Amino acid sequence: MRTDHGLQVIRIALIGAGRIGTMHAGNVARRVPAAELAAVVDPRVDVAEALAAKYDARAYPDIDDVLKDPEIDAVAITSIAKVHSELAVRAAEAGKAVFCEKPASLELAEMDRAIAATKQAGVVFQVGFNRRFASDFAAAHAAVVNGEIGTPQLMRSVTRDPGWPGGMTHAAGIKPWTIFRETLIHDFDTLLWLNPGGRPVEVYTRADALVAPQYKETGLIDTAAVMLSFDNGAIATAEANFSALYGYDVRGEVFGSKGMVTAGRHANSPMLRYGEHGISQQTLRSDEEMFTDAYVAEMSQFADAIRTGSTPPVTGEDARNALKVALAAMKSHEERRPVQLDELG
Repeated sequence: MRTDHGLQVIRIALIGAGRIGTMHAGNVARRVPAAELAAVVDPRVDVAEALAAKYDARAYPDIDDVLKDPEIDAVAITSIAKVHSELAVRAAEAGKAVFCEKPASLELAEMDRAIAATKQAGVVFQVGFNRRFASDFAAAHAAVVNGEIGTPQLMRSVTRDPGWPGGMTHAAGIKPWTIFRETLIHDFDTLLWLNPGGRPVEVYTRADALVAPQYKETGLIDTAAVMLSFDNGAIATAEANFSALYGYDVRGEVFGSKGMVTAGRHANSPMLRYGEHGISQQTLRSDEEMFTDAYVAEMSQFADAIRTGSTPPVTGEDARNALKVALAAMKSHEERRPVQLDELG
């Protein structure tokens, strides 16, 4: 067992070398204490080899070689969403700890299978809900847990992806239901996390294709608002849009009987520019800019959970809870009615 400053070195194989995978690769290799990027797996061999070469890792076209390597401690699954749960099951069955980007599954039955497989194998299973690791969101959560805002009454979570003046040029490539299962799922997890002890009981959705209406018939939804009712009385809203021209906009809010907490920021610097057209400020333009430290923190805590055998900060059950809300929101949109969470099992 290799150590680094007294810590066991965790050797991680990256599964999927896309945008998010590339970001995680750099963090594991250079910013996560006592972690090593041991391998990169991607069916695009040239892409895997190029990324692996940057960090002295090995490159593979498929996962089999990684799963049979006894020196690999864990996998970080950053591939396309539809194969997340299957890869998690295969990794668990091989005895590897699993970090999986959200959504960990697209269906509840698949999510349950992944949870069962990781429990059966006794391996760590952590899901990548990065907002929990951002300092402002973590501070808001701590304030709620400590009773500083009293009983939560009204809650809000917002995700507005950055847009372009020319419109959504990539709209044709967005799969149906993406806004619920891959975008708003962050907001659903955030709202559940910021209302500890509360259980969502009802979901009501209004959604449409307002940014790129020409793709509505192909299943695109680019704008959505979802209302959640909790059994402790709290009422929450989650909203998403795929075209915020002013930048990347992610915020959270909890209003309670004793006050309110907010989290999220627009600016990438406190600097203000004063000019002939008024006052302006540079805004954040991507999740990587906004959650740089959060991405490092989540992977660091994943490695710590492996070393200590402790429960990771975001579990498979947490991912299942958020997915259930997402599926209820989809059902509400389809049937144009409020949906009880119990309907989904």
